[in-house]
Amino acid sequence: MMIITNLLSRTFIYLNLIMILMTSQTLTFNIIMTSSKKHQDITRDAILQTTANICRSRAIQEGRNFDMPGTLTVRSVARSCYSSDSTKDFQSSINDINEHNAFVDVKHFRDAPYHFDNEEILAGRDLITEGRFTVKYSVKEQNYQAAREALGKILHTLQDFYSHSNWIEMGKTEPYSNLIKPEIPINNIADSETCRKCTDNNCIGNILEDVIIQQKLTTGYSGNYKPQGKCSHGGIFDQTAQGQDGINKDTSSSSHGPLHEAAASVATAATRELLQDIRAAVGDSEFLRMLGLSQTSVLCFVIDTTSSMSDDINEVRRITSSIIDSNTGTASQSSEYILVPFNDPDYGPLIRTNDPDEFKQQLNALTVSNGGDSPEMSLSGLQLALTGSPAQTQIFVFTDADAKDKWLKNTVQALIERTKSVVTFMLTNTISSRRRRSAGRADGQQLVSPQLFNSQVYQDLAQASGGSAIEVTKDTLSQATDIIAVTSRSTLVTLFQAVRNPAKAEKLSALVDTSVQNLIIYITGNSPEYTITSPSGVSQSSTELNGALGIIQKVGNFHTVQPNIADQTGWWVFDIKSTQPYSIRVVGQSEVDFLFDFVEFSQGLHASYVALNSRPLANNNVTLLMTMVGGDTIQPTEVSLIETSTSNSFNGILELVASGQYMLTFNSIPAGKFTVRVLGQLSPSRSSDNTFQRQSPTQFQTSSVNITTQPVGTMQPGTQFILPFTVATSGTGGIFNISVSNDRNFDTHYNSSITLVSGVSASGTVTLSVPENTPSGTDVTVTIAAEAPNASDFNYVVLRLSVIAPVKDIIPPVCAAVNVNANCSGNCSFSSWSFTANVTDVSGIQSVRVLKGNGTLHTTSVLSATGMNVTMVDYSSSCCYRVLELVAVDTVGNVATCFKSKAAPSLLIHGAELRLFLLVCLLFNIGISIY
Repeated sequence: MMIITNLLSRTFIYLNLIMILMTSQTLTFNIIMTSSKKHQDITRDAILQTTANICRSRAIQEGRNFDMPGTLTVRSVARSCYSSDSTKDFQSSINDINEHNAFVDVKHFRDAPYHFDNEEILAGRDLITEGRFTVKYSVKEQNYQAAREALGKILHTLQDFYSHSNWIEMGKTEPYSNLIKPEIPINNIADSETCRKCTDNNCIGNILEDVIIQQKLTTGYSGNYKPQGKCSHGGIFDQTAQGQDGINKDTSSSSHGPLHEAAASVATAATRELLQDIRAAVGDSEFLRMLGLSQTSVLCFVIDTTSSMSDDINEVRRITSSIIDSNTGTASQSSEYILVPFNDPDYGPLIRTNDPDEFKQQLNALTVSNGGDSPEMSLSGLQLALTGSPAQTQIFVFTDADAKDKWLKNTVQALIERTKSVVTFMLTNTISSRRRRSAGRADGQQLVSPQLFNSQVYQDLAQASGGSAIEVTKDTLSQATDIIAVTSRSTLVTLFQAVRNPAKAEKLSALVDTSVQNLIIYITGNSPEYTITSPSGVSQSSTELNGALGIIQKVGNFHTVQPNIADQTGWWVFDIKSTQPYSIRVVGQSEVDFLFDFVEFSQGLHASYVALNSRPLANNNVTLLMTMVGGDTIQPTEVSLIETSTSNSFNGILELVASGQYMLTFNSIPAGKFTVRVLGQLSPSRSSDNTFQRQSPTQFQTSSVNITTQPVGTMQPGTQFILPFTVATSGTGGIFNISVSNDRNFDTHYNSSITLVSGVSASGTVTLSVPENTPSGTDVTVTIAAEAPNASDFNYVVLRLSVIAPVKDIIPPVCAAVNVNANCSGNCSFSSWSFTANVTDVSGIQSVRVLKGNGTLHTTSVLSATGMNVTMVDYSSSCCYRVLELVAVDTVGNVATCFKSKAAPSLLIHGAELRLFLLVCLLFNIGISIY
């Protein structure tokens, strides 16, 4: 009898495996490119599927048509969601999530809970729980970048469960929902032996039959130790019994490789389930903003509010009203408006809104006051804008004074390089007319004397970002602010840019392709002389303000050239003769662009990469991970690092790693500042008018200084957070200056200097004191910079940390149905159905939302007889719309599905009859559920 039982058990196991193997192809949970799926693919696919479904539901609710794309791509989903201009931001957001997914394999590769290794199932679930709350709180505080970072990390852990555990081997084809439901216990973890040795190089079937039959969860062990009889992770890097009894499904050649398609498929479903939970908690609009899908252009102003700035502020109000009024209701309408005031000693707060009328009110509410001495806290205000704005934002700074906080220059430059935002300074007056405080006279009066306005720090930062430092008078400011309307357009791309300091006579060229519209050329400098020649040979000199090519507008040191000739495709030539430093930037509107990050690789149990949060190291290979945006047929042919001072190019080795994504390796790099340039083809055709050119506006450079930090978690309100770091240099040693800054003005302690010997690292710590009243979801951007003696070199590390109070309530709301009332006979247009329920929660109900449906929802809060707040829910809908998914969210983000149906009920049910109705629905698969 025992023999028969064992035979049946083995047959059961093998039948399960055969059913899974029959659909197997090659998938992998790797990070680096293979011929099959990896973590990035799983994440991208789940995001695209979830987003498309959300947009379809919203379209139904709003009575709009929705065309589900045949193939889900970033571009096709953005277009179907009526957000074509958001394609680049959508892709950038997915890249952010995937980069932090990959981060786990590099920075936590030995930490078992992050991968569900070593049967650390409960600890892995705790990481997911903490990460879910971090995402939800961050979105609630509109800190979308922090939310994406946290989301990427927990997705890696969640996805690894299906590759590293025996979930698939147990015949499971759906996600293990308990992993994202901390209120449900996990009590089926194996407590005895789980694996036998593999035989004949075949590990399929090495999990013990009793483990499968009893549905006991186990995961592989990796590293240097595992208990006897347990499963190994497997692979050449696994030292646990040389991985001879591995169960991982990371690749098709892994120990259980033939099962990895099934694992990847369920991991994709689990990713969708987690995304759906977050969507339910934060709402559709905020969920889409987290993904950058509703993100078009952003207006961001950093404004000096001292007394002499009254006219400037009025001009900001005028140009802002003009932009808002002209774009309202169009695809060009800004999706977000950001304002940061500053003077001395105050700066901030950062004001953010997506309501144009509210932004106008905030501008109108600005009041000016005497700034005392001339310099103001301009860089502090700019720091807030850089950390609080989306990446690649066009930021405009208005001031007529020098920077008082110049010690922040390295910090601001670090943030510019990390965010790739473009900063344009509107500088009115090179000699300020403010009151200057000096030594008091005998009569007690203050002497007033003009002081030269030194704009060098602004010029340096503008050039580093690819922006301009525009010097005009207050009377001519209005002639320069047209740049705001142009450069705040969505889909703005940089075709070419160059900076010459010192200046030299030179001919420069830029390629304009057929996808570019609204071409504009900006030249900044003191009296530059130039001649511009179009691809057809038409020329115009700087002395011709209205010539054959178009109109040249000059104001202060800023020249704007707007060509109006019909044929603009081809190579443009700029013959510049100037004895003063100058910069040139050619921009236009196009969907075709590129995204990139500097990355470093890590080899080991899982080869992976991590995006650098610092400058690349000098005298090393530099690697870029680049994504093309704007179409599936776009093909880069050459990617180069362009030396800023000479335009010399250093070409990289181009390698396709995924659809639209490329790895670039540079064995030789510029010694000074450089930008990134891409040349390519818009389509497979090789015709000359099919070629495109794009260039990064941001300037970068390498450093011989290296700063590293260990992986950090979240901070808690009312605590001190210690952040260790190490500094090393491959250059000359000495005393290096250390500066630490954070954008929340938290109290910070650190040693301001560190002594280095070349090739030897030294350690330091930063202690941050988090105020007790800091809301959960607050993110803090910390910048640590190390500067070499004589300021000859510096590097930095930029960290974004989240403040999250411990969450004690993990229980979702309780939904109690009152009745379901339906009369759906005959013509559906003349009949309706309704649903009522009471919802309660110990933390309180934040919202009740319709995820799917096209009816009317009403909620009312009342106090029950026991003193508990009860949310009464009343939903009604036409019988023509029979689908409903209703969820309740408590104040800490726990989600409960209160009602979910595929078809409206056709019975009238009250009170106790509801249970019988649900049973009938279950038996006849009517498709309604109430939790």
